[in-house]
Order: sequence, then C-alpha cells, then structure tokens
Amino acid sequence: QVQLVESGGGLVQAGGSLRLSCTVSGSIFSITVMGWYRQAPGKQRELVANIGSGTSTHYADFVKGRFTIFRDNAKTTVYLQMNSLKPEDTAVYYCNAARRVSPYELWGQGTQVTVSS
Repeated sequence: QVQLVESGGGLVQAGGSLRLSCTVSGSIFSITVMGWYRQAPGKQRELVANIGSGTSTHYADFVKGRFTIFRDNAKTTVYLQMNSLKPEDTAVYYCNAARRVSPYELWGQGTQVTVSS
C-alpha cells in the first residue's frame, strides 16, 4: 500500500523559512504529479505547488518567488522550501500524489505550519 509521509512543519516567525518533506512509502511507479496543498481554518484547501514526473513545476501566485518545490533524484521524496514566510501562510499543509492506477489520488496526514507576526 502506497502512503505519503510528511514532516517539517512547525512554528516560525514572519520572514523565516521552513522546509517540508513528503516521502512516498511504497512504489512510485504509477505516480505522475506530486504537490502540496494547504488549508487554513475556515478556508478551502488550495494548491500551493506541484511538480510533474519530469521537472515541470507550477506555483500558486501567492507563493511565487518565495516557495520552491523539488524532489530527490530517486523521486521518492518531494520537498517544499518555504522562504519569506508570512502570517497568512499559516495552515495545515498536505502532500498530494496523482496516480495512473487506483487509488488515483493520495493524501498525506498533513503538517501544521504556523507563522507568527
């Protein structure tokens, strides 16, 4: 059974940095796109960034220039480097993976990121 295991959340002051990690436990063979979403209290879950099976990346406008998504050479771990953090970045961050086979979508357990002003 394929699972996504996240780590790296925490509390940081505004302007600080954090790096989130998402490791695929199990086969990566059928995974196409991996990404990070976030959900703040009372708000809908939104896409932060994703990365394709090659090197293509996509970022939400609100993180462009501040966050970077990348993966290790084995493609088993995806990272989200978050710089210049703002209080409005406070949310639970979820790792997501799209697959060619069922289950077609996987989610991590979520990791809390809190940015204090």
